[in-house]
Amino acid sequence: MNYQLFYTFAIKMKIGEIEFGSQPVFLAPMEDVTDIGFRLLCKRFGASMVYTEFVSAEALIRDVKSTIQKLTIADEERPVGIQIYGRDIEAMVEAAKIVEQAGPDLIDLNFGCPVKKVAGKGAGAGMLQNIPKMLEITRKVVDAVKLPVTVKTRLGWNHEQLIITSLADQLQDCGIQALTIHGRTRSQMYTGTADWTLIGEVRRNPRIHIPIIGNGDITSAEEAKAAFDTYGVDAIMIGRATFGRPWIFKEVRDYLDHPSSETSGFSFNQKLDILEELLRLNVERIDEKRGILHTRRHLAATPIFKSIPNFRQTRIAMLRAETMPELLGILEDTRRLLG
Repeated sequence: MNYQLFYTFAIKMKIGEIEFGSQPVFLAPMEDVTDIGFRLLCKRFGASMVYTEFVSAEALIRDVKSTIQKLTIADEERPVGIQIYGRDIEAMVEAAKIVEQAGPDLIDLNFGCPVKKVAGKGAGAGMLQNIPKMLEITRKVVDAVKLPVTVKTRLGWNHEQLIITSLADQLQDCGIQALTIHGRTRSQMYTGTADWTLIGEVRRNPRIHIPIIGNGDITSAEEAKAAFDTYGVDAIMIGRATFGRPWIFKEVRDYLDHPSSETSGFSFNQKLDILEELLRLNVERIDEKRGILHTRRHLAATPIFKSIPNFRQTRIAMLRAETMPELLGILEDTRRLLG
């Protein structure tokens, strides 16, 4: 395998007119996770590109307020993509036009979400059972907007239908400017282990000239480097490993840029400062109730509390707190306890 070829290509990676440096690392779009506060933190810590929570095309064209609010982006987080999903061709086209007016740097089509309420209705990964419709949606969205259009999908519906190698060719022919591949099938949901071998096969296909972004089970800087070195992808995308850990982008970036150097991580107090800032950002940019709800997911998942003995009752109180002063008080009590 010619890794030097892959490395050279990665340096020149572009999506439309968006230029990235060597081995870019993206934040995956995730419902109830990648709100604007979290995106801003991930960007600060080195995310090369961030994405909004995914947006329902049907809700968007019905002008649902909570969906419209997801289109809010800040200049500090650019480049930023807005991802849409749906099963109706006309709705997806109309939604893409609405999204374009919000001013993102690209529009991503979600053909990978495996959850029942999305895939079970034929949207997201459900499109893997109707490839002609997936391709028609993609072509028509590409033709309808001036922004770069990208796609995120999976290896196939199940292990009997691993279609990604041929599907990548077909999607490229539709005019997309990058393809993100999650290394699982829809039937796997998020279980088992992501299989990157087919992602690497797509990248090695000489007919593929668009950037290929690998996604699935990247939880450390070492795994990120191995994904680039072994499979030759042009970028990687990190999803669940960012929960309560936006600093993972700095860890990955430092290791990719200086693999032979020792890098010092953040202390417990510094990480707690970051999570408290996330709370403040979410409350400021959303509102107190929903800002706390959005932050709870990160507080529940963050690894920084896992080594604290007898933390169960504090964790319960932390996840039940309903006001910002109450939650900040619990976090500060935890800081003093360990100080």
